[in-house]
Amino acid sequence: MSKPNPQQPSGNLGVLLAQAATLHRQGQFREAEKIYARILKQAPDQVETLLLMAQLQLGLGRPARARDHAAAAVRARPNTVEPLLLLGHVQRALKQDEEAIATFEKAIALDTSHIDALGCLGDALLARGRAAEALGCFDKILVHAPRHPEALANRAAALAALGRFAEALASCEAALALAPGHPVALYNRANALANLDRHAEALAAYDRVVGLFPQHLAAWNNRGNTLMALKRHREAIDSFGCAIALQPDFADAHFGQALALLAVGDYGRGFAEYEWRWKRSGMPAPRAYGRLWRGEFPLQGKRILLTAEQGLGDTIQFARYVPLLARGGATALLEVPAELVSLLSRLEGATQVVPRGEPLPAFDVYCPFGSLPLAFKTELATVPAQIPYLAADQARIEKWRPRIQALDPPRVALVWAGNPHHVNDRNRSIAPAKLRPLWEAGAARFVSLQRELRATDAAELKSVPGLLHLGDSLGDLDDTAAVLALCDLVIAVDTAVAHLAAAMGRPTWVLLPFAPDWRWTLDSGHSPWYPAARLFRQPQPGDWDSVIGRVRAELGALGANS
Repeated sequence: MSKPNPQQPSGNLGVLLAQAATLHRQGQFREAEKIYARILKQAPDQVETLLLMAQLQLGLGRPARARDHAAAAVRARPNTVEPLLLLGHVQRALKQDEEAIATFEKAIALDTSHIDALGCLGDALLARGRAAEALGCFDKILVHAPRHPEALANRAAALAALGRFAEALASCEAALALAPGHPVALYNRANALANLDRHAEALAAYDRVVGLFPQHLAAWNNRGNTLMALKRHREAIDSFGCAIALQPDFADAHFGQALALLAVGDYGRGFAEYEWRWKRSGMPAPRAYGRLWRGEFPLQGKRILLTAEQGLGDTIQFARYVPLLARGGATALLEVPAELVSLLSRLEGATQVVPRGEPLPAFDVYCPFGSLPLAFKTELATVPAQIPYLAADQARIEKWRPRIQALDPPRVALVWAGNPHHVNDRNRSIAPAKLRPLWEAGAARFVSLQRELRATDAAELKSVPGLLHLGDSLGDLDDTAAVLALCDLVIAVDTAVAHLAAAMGRPTWVLLPFAPDWRWTLDSGHSPWYPAARLFRQPQPGDWDSVIGRVRAELGALGANS
């Protein structure tokens, strides 16, 4: 006679478990929970009940309770994959991704070809930014099950995270050939098209996703981003609004909507939405400085700390508010990147400028630079544009004068690329080979201020007659300002140098992609932030040739008049 297994329900407990499972499937969760608890009181190690109870608790949004039951199931049956998988899911719900990865790895150690375990591990690795390892998991699934649409769709997400967008698109197409309505494959296909700058096709793909799955938050959000890339910002505002209607605290959609509103000139709504930038995906928790000021009360007699939170160009753009604070009776203290300390120390109203990371002076309130337009209730017609508000240091000018004035006029400072890690770098930066029409025109002598030369840049620069490359000789932005002061013209893509030159009131030509950053507006030849700067825009996405052709013609006229 065989011995009874305490992990298997028997007799009345088996009947009770079947009854509870039926109630669970019917959505009668409280009744099911009571019966599960009754069973576990009599048989604490009954694995099926532990697993069902953990699933119920997880479905009710109680992951901590679910973890207790899932962990008990693992203890009761340690050499079985299914309890480990459920525990891993619960750990992910608790945002314990590293613990979940370890749990899924234990499951795979029990069965190296277990497709669900490999998929769970791949998903968890991808969530932690370990895309190459995740790709390995999905590829292993496809070795065992080559026609697995889920693995193909998730493989696409891993490829996209590695910047391999064409391969990601192909993987999605393969998944959709097997499962035409697969939601993950449809969504990842749309993302791949967007990342390949095939925006019209991406929009159609997102339209299909939201048509089939109208609750798909990320698709509505990315659809908005795609509409902005097509310069259809008012439609983008509506798409972001659909995402926000589904989830009112969806920070990514609020931030996207902010950028679209600002681009169309709706500064009142735009700067209010811009405050969501702190909560969007991938953002670290903001530093807690103290009491935040966003214009709620006057600052007469108060000491305010202004904190640089974004790039150098953003800080330069919003530094224009410092004199306004000082004129209102505030003492303005600035915390900025070290590259800006010397330059901004001469800014009107800046009492003290501290490098980021150094000890701070005493202050009453603080405000991030990017929140100053909101604090001042800035509208399109009230942008403070008293330019110049920045100036070069005379001693630095004298330091650079011999090298610059050795060139025949007109002398043109040039920057063709920004930070290669910028999210929009591929659209805003220009390969120097594209600038050959400017070199060949012979209408000016060029001074390269490019700080970071990319793989092919150095060889291209050697072919330019008379070009003076100073980028790797410059120290902080005060050096850059001195060189700008000595040049007759500045030509730059959307970088900190463009902001600096325009803030100094130097003749500045800014080369912009088809869908530019919000501060340059969408269609005008000028920006309200830098009214004297001239804007040269791509007429179509990626069309730098037309832009360079216009610049060459204008340079020819400049050379003729110099």
